[in-house]
Amino acid sequence: MSIQVWTYILVGLTFALYIGIAIWSRAGSTKEFYVAGGGVSPLANGMATAADWMSAASFISMAGIISFSGYDGSVYLMGWTGGYVLLALVLAPYLRKFGKFTVPDFVGDRYYSDTARLVAVVCALFVSFTYVAGQMRGVGVVFARFLEVSVEWGVVIGMCIVFFYAVLGGMKGITYTQVAQYCVLMFAFLVPVIFISIQVTGNPIPQLGFGGTVAGSDVYLLDKLDGLNQELGFTAYTDGKKSTIDVFFITAALMVGTAGLPHVIVRFFTVPRVKDARISGGYALIFIALLYTTAPALAAFARTNLIETVSNKEYAAMPAWISNWEKTGLLGWVDKNDDGKIQYVAGNAVTGKPEFVEGQKGKHGQLVIANPDPSSKNELYIDRDIMVLANPEIAGLPNWVVALIGAGGLAAALSTAAGLLLVISSSVSHDLLKKVVMPNISEKGELIAARVAAAVAVTIAGLFGIYPPGFVAQVVAFAFGLAAASFFPAIVMGIFYKRMNKEGAIAGMVVGLAFTIAYIVYFKFISPELNVAENWLFGISPEGIGTLGMVLNVIVSVAIAQFTPAPPQEVQDIVEDIRLPRGAGAAIDH
Repeated sequence: MSIQVWTYILVGLTFALYIGIAIWSRAGSTKEFYVAGGGVSPLANGMATAADWMSAASFISMAGIISFSGYDGSVYLMGWTGGYVLLALVLAPYLRKFGKFTVPDFVGDRYYSDTARLVAVVCALFVSFTYVAGQMRGVGVVFARFLEVSVEWGVVIGMCIVFFYAVLGGMKGITYTQVAQYCVLMFAFLVPVIFISIQVTGNPIPQLGFGGTVAGSDVYLLDKLDGLNQELGFTAYTDGKKSTIDVFFITAALMVGTAGLPHVIVRFFTVPRVKDARISGGYALIFIALLYTTAPALAAFARTNLIETVSNKEYAAMPAWISNWEKTGLLGWVDKNDDGKIQYVAGNAVTGKPEFVEGQKGKHGQLVIANPDPSSKNELYIDRDIMVLANPEIAGLPNWVVALIGAGGLAAALSTAAGLLLVISSSVSHDLLKKVVMPNISEKGELIAARVAAAVAVTIAGLFGIYPPGFVAQVVAFAFGLAAASFFPAIVMGIFYKRMNKEGAIAGMVVGLAFTIAYIVYFKFISPELNVAENWLFGISPEGIGTLGMVLNVIVSVAIAQFTPAPPQEVQDIVEDIRLPRGAGAAIDH
């Protein structure tokens, strides 16, 4: 069977499974809608958390970034993994014992302030919309390649599926759907890479193959990759361009930023006891490690296969995956020296992204590109986001394996999109409407508001996916920077420093946010031509500045708290109580 037929079968089966679960787990109360009734088992919550955590960025983009950036790409691996460990071990159990529906709920109650709650709501909405736009675009890209529909229709199909199980089932529906999505995405990620590991290194365990020798030789894989990269003018795969201080700050920003991401934190509110929050954190860590320890191996295999397949080879003799990805606009070849061969070397093949001349093909059958970059000899443009999806085709694996990776990519994107949409929905209906604007609203009214908010959020996210604003790629730094500079210090000090009061927390969040936003906006939007290491503060790039924003937040918070009244005694007693394991078996109910 063809790749497309296999894709229809596998994607159809997985979507039928998701819809069936959504109908079975329909939410009937706000508690079921926000936290799945609080009765999810630790094992199921661990799988759902892993699926929530591993977005299209983890499944599709991370290995692609490492594949193209080598050593420099490892900051994402370290930052995202470390962030989860920080969240699971340091924050989650205490937040569960505090017993609130959402992160803004925790911030608002801990700091006895609606102002603090509103600041947290704004941050949650901004971070969530930034992420969900990327997820919906990822859904569109996967559909565009594997179902051969337009990216726009791909996004619409994804919207319909997410709308169904997020709006109908709330957190309850999302939780059990994510359990199924975790199984799909992990199977889809591991099967191809195991095949490729055997092909490249002769070892079926990718992690061992990554550090081993190339099959049939005594040359280590990474040594071979270093040599291939350098021959083509790229930096050696195991060398990096970033300074040590920038690597440190980016990794730290990713760690504390992701530890403050609201859609993952809320998952720990769905288990019955504080003990279960710890256990589910451990399960999730194991489940996440399966993908995160495999990704560097996949990146190295993909890079090796790509160079060996395309470098200095006739375009006309290329396998079908080249022309298939050309149709999506994520790959393009421009024959600058008119020799019919692909010169893949360092430099830009095109200016920005390829712009194809509609309806025209070159003499070798390639789509004609209107914007080649004459300053470079490189002829191949390949979007790093397609490396994971294209990898099975590059390696010549069976069609069902190629289709499987598409189903896995959709599972990863949809699982995270659903979690983010629930955060947006609960921020509006619970934190804004119930807690601030309409405190007397009935439970039924709140549930309706939550569903309407989720429906509106799905629509906006879909529009972002169909018409991606130019700033989406740039504001990814915002998402991590804002979460690092705002949520993280407020949450940590809210748990571990009972003297922290509302004046200190609000001032710290405002200063941290203002500093981080100003720095990123200046270098990303106002003066992008100055966005080079020589102009950065202490050599820290915009991607890492959230760490400095976090430090400023802490300094300002502690200083202000010393000169303003201490929190009410009952708040201090709660803070004291949530840090004690005693009584943890009976977490505060909602």
